[in-house]
Amino acid sequence: MTMFSPANLKRLFLILVITAVVAVMTGTPGSSTASPTTGVHGSFLERVSWFGLFVAPRWLLFTTLGVIVWLVVSLYRPRARSIRRGIDTALALPKALATKRSTRVALMLVALVVVIFLPKFVHESFWMYLIVEQIGVWILLALGLNVVVGFAGLLDLGFAAFYAIGAYTTAWLTGALPAPALFHHPIPTLWVIPIGILAAMIFGVLLGTPTLRLRGDYLAIVTLGFALIIDDFVETQSGVTGGGVGSAPVPHPALNLGFWHFHWGITPTPYYYLCLVFIIVFIIVFTSLERSRIGRAWVAIREDEVAAESVGINPLKYKVMAFAVGAASGGFGGVMSAGLVGIVNPGLFTFQISVNVLVLVIFGGMGSIWGVALGAIVIQTATSYLDNYQPWGYQINDLYMYIGALLIIMMIFRPAGLLPSRRRAREFAAAKGDEQVHTDEVLTGDQP
Repeated sequence: MTMFSPANLKRLFLILVITAVVAVMTGTPGSSTASPTTGVHGSFLERVSWFGLFVAPRWLLFTTLGVIVWLVVSLYRPRARSIRRGIDTALALPKALATKRSTRVALMLVALVVVIFLPKFVHESFWMYLIVEQIGVWILLALGLNVVVGFAGLLDLGFAAFYAIGAYTTAWLTGALPAPALFHHPIPTLWVIPIGILAAMIFGVLLGTPTLRLRGDYLAIVTLGFALIIDDFVETQSGVTGGGVGSAPVPHPALNLGFWHFHWGITPTPYYYLCLVFIIVFIIVFTSLERSRIGRAWVAIREDEVAAESVGINPLKYKVMAFAVGAASGGFGGVMSAGLVGIVNPGLFTFQISVNVLVLVIFGGMGSIWGVALGAIVIQTATSYLDNYQPWGYQINDLYMYIGALLIIMMIFRPAGLLPSRRRAREFAAAKGDEQVHTDEVLTGDQP
């Protein structure tokens, strides 16, 4: 097939149309009343830098990008098989090493050393704050939702509710809410951690017991309704939660052992290490559960609930257990946010939080603990960078458009996720009729 064959020219036209749509979607905003076409004109005629060489209309830059994509696709397609063969040959040695348990353990130790000494290389408190609040806390949320969605196969659209429960429990018990603290005696923030986790788990049981007999879309609607109820309650009950204004300042954690006293204060580095410790704890606990009888019961329910029940597995029992265990991680995330941010308000726990966490799980790889953690790091680092630097052409309101496009690309080229579990990798390989599971898809070390 030549470069200018009818099929290739048709492909070029389609790519240019898609490029034009992307240019309009990422261009300047218009006005629905004064000048409805302003956004379209600006999207094409705004003068921008053409790869740093000269200034040109925006349409020329996007046309160039479309042509580059067309050239790459046209050159790749005839040579796709030989290119894939060459890539497989080049990756043969790394794949062989990755199958060894010693290699995976070494990689984990290297990663642990990096995260332990990371604050030594990040000198700005602002970025340390973002690492804790926008990456560390979201890893906790993603790990918790992964138990519900990835392990047990339950679609939960209201996971932000457990996040809110952990945060508001912290604000209440420390005396930061209009409602008096328990027994009118505020509790130090550090000692609220187990109570916040327990409160989230209790609500997980209370939600799961009557509703987890439902399946599929019905369960998703119920969990969404639960999140909306929690959101409406904390926003309207001003005498209890502070309403839309939020709480008073939440005291920072402090540890007093008599001979040694430590106060977290406003510096984010101590929160980083506290969050890191609990991330490691939750990873160890969730990994142990996944490889236990409970984890195998979750997988059986996820694959075929009727078949699981026929061999003696109680679906309701294990579903409620999944909700409670997943809620524990979300509850601690709320405790961390309350202690770090210092003020709890409904704006921190919107429905978008639940959607974002679900995106992290899907992107990283449902059922893969390490994949979910990696997905949270990648997406949250990218979004934090975009929100604070806002490079050319990026608008904060367009964030979900880019996330949606990223998910579409992932579903096409890597549907099992960035770093899927061994089990899901085998399922996708079997669906493709390929018995060989690529080693880069089993780095998690999950049990078959």
